[in-house]
Amino acid sequence: MASRYLLGFDVGSSSVKASLIDADTGKCKAAAFFPESEAPILAVKAGWAEQDPGMWWDNAKLSLAKVMADSGAKSDEIAAIGISYQMHGLVCVDRNLEVLRPSIIWCDSRAVPFGDKAFRELGSEYCLSHLLNSPGNFTAAKLAWIKENEPELYGRIYKIMLPGDYIAMRLGGEPNTTVSGLSEGMFWDFKDRKVSEALMNYYGFDTSLISDIVPTFGIQGRVSAAAAAETGLKEGTPITYRAGDQPNNALSLNVFNPGEIASTAGTSGVVYGVLGDINYDKKSRVNTFAHVNHSDAQTRLGVLLCINGTGILNAWVRRTVAPEGIGYAEMNNMAEQVPIGSNGVTVIPFGNGAERVLENKEIGCSVSGINFNKHSKEHIIRAAQEGIVFSFCYGMEIMQQMGMDIRKIHAGKANMFLSPLFRDTLAGVSGATIELYDTDGSVGAAKGAGIGAGIYKDNNEAFATLDKLQVIEPDETHRSEYLQAYSRWKETLNKIQNQ
Repeated sequence: MASRYLLGFDVGSSSVKASLIDADTGKCKAAAFFPESEAPILAVKAGWAEQDPGMWWDNAKLSLAKVMADSGAKSDEIAAIGISYQMHGLVCVDRNLEVLRPSIIWCDSRAVPFGDKAFRELGSEYCLSHLLNSPGNFTAAKLAWIKENEPELYGRIYKIMLPGDYIAMRLGGEPNTTVSGLSEGMFWDFKDRKVSEALMNYYGFDTSLISDIVPTFGIQGRVSAAAAAETGLKEGTPITYRAGDQPNNALSLNVFNPGEIASTAGTSGVVYGVLGDINYDKKSRVNTFAHVNHSDAQTRLGVLLCINGTGILNAWVRRTVAPEGIGYAEMNNMAEQVPIGSNGVTVIPFGNGAERVLENKEIGCSVSGINFNKHSKEHIIRAAQEGIVFSFCYGMEIMQQMGMDIRKIHAGKANMFLSPLFRDTLAGVSGATIELYDTDGSVGAAKGAGIGAGIYKDNNEAFATLDKLQVIEPDETHRSEYLQAYSRWKETLNKIQNQ
C-alpha cells in the first residue's frame, strides 16, 4: 500500500513550522522550522509590529524542503495540506496579488483608537450582539488605520487577507478566506450570518476587498503550477484546512465540543474554550470567534482568554529572585517546599502590559503579604506560579458566566505545564481535570487537512492516535486551601484596581 502523508504549516511570528504526518498511523514523519533563530519584527514606532509576508513564504519553503528531505517522502504521496497561522494580522495585495506593504501583525497596537471609536459610534449593543466583540485592535481596525494614514496605498488594495490566507494564496494562486478568519478580524456578523454591512459601511470599506469564502474544512484550493515549480509540491495537491493559531491549537488537542478547554502557557497564556450558544462578555474581557467546526447548523464558538503575564513572570523570577544558574525544574522543587497559598504571599502577575481581562488596564505586577521574618525566595517563587494560575481562573470565571461548563482542560506538555505545582494548582482551583498531550500546531494543521480531505471521517478518528501523556485530577483533599488562596488573590486584585 502506497504511503499517504498530510502536510501542515504553522505560520507564527517567530518561525514557520512544517510537519509531515503519516495519514494512516497519525504519527509525525518529520518536522522542521525556520528561521532557527527568532524571525525579525519591524517596529518603526513604539507599539508598531510588522513583518514581510514574503518572509513567511520563504520560511515555509525552507521548512518544507527539510521535511521532505528528512522524511524521504515523495510529493505525490502528500494527500492534503493544512495551514495554521498567527491571528489578527493584515496583508494587503494589489490586482497582481503582490504585497503592497509589510503586514501589520497581531501585537501591533496602532489601530486601538480606530476600534474604540467604532465601538462607541456603532454602539456596544450592535458590536457585541453582532460581532461578539469590540472592534478593538483587530484586523478591521488595522485596515481603517491604513485607509486614514496611507490613502494612496489603500486605493491600490485589491484584496485583504490574514497571514494564513496569504500562504494559501501563494500555494493555490487564488485569494480566499474563511468565516473563522473573518470573525477574528471583526468582519463577520454572527446574527446576520454574513460579512457585517454595518462595519464595512462605517469604515467605508468596499465589500470587494473581502475574498471569496471557503469552508474551514474542505477544498479551499489546489497547488498551482507556479507554486509546484517553486516548492516541489505536486500540482493539484488540495489545500483542505485553515485556522488561526488558537482555534488550531484547540483542534490539535481534540477540543471541539461545548465545555472543552484548550490551554497554553508560554510567555503569555491562553485559555480557549468552546461555547455551544452565541454569547459574549459585555465588558469584552474575553474574545469570541467562530471555532473551526462552527456552521449555520451548529454553533461552535471559541472564547479566547489571553493573559500577558504568564511564563514571562516565571522567567523574570528565575533571573531576578531564584539563585543564579538554576533551571526551571530546580525552581519548581524550591516552590514545592512551601505550602499551598505561599504562607500568605500573593503575586499579581500583570507586569507585561495592559490586560484584556482587566478591561485593558495596566496595573503592573505586585507582591504583597511579605513578612521579612518568615518568607524566603521559595515563597515568592511559589506565589508567582500561583498568581499565574489564579489569573487563568479569574478569566475562566468570565467564561463560566457566559454559560461554559469547564470540566476538562487539554494542554500540550510544555512551558508552564511542565511544572507539577502549576498543574496541580490549576486543577485544584478550577476543579477541572487536566489532560496533557504530545502535539503542536503544525501537526494539528496536518490532521485538520486530513479531516478536510475526507481521509478522516471526523475529529475523533483524526485524533485517535493523539498521545495522552498525563492526567491530573483535582486534589479534593486540599481544595479548600487552594480556594482560600485564590480568594485572597482576588481580594488583593480588587484593592489594586480600586485604588
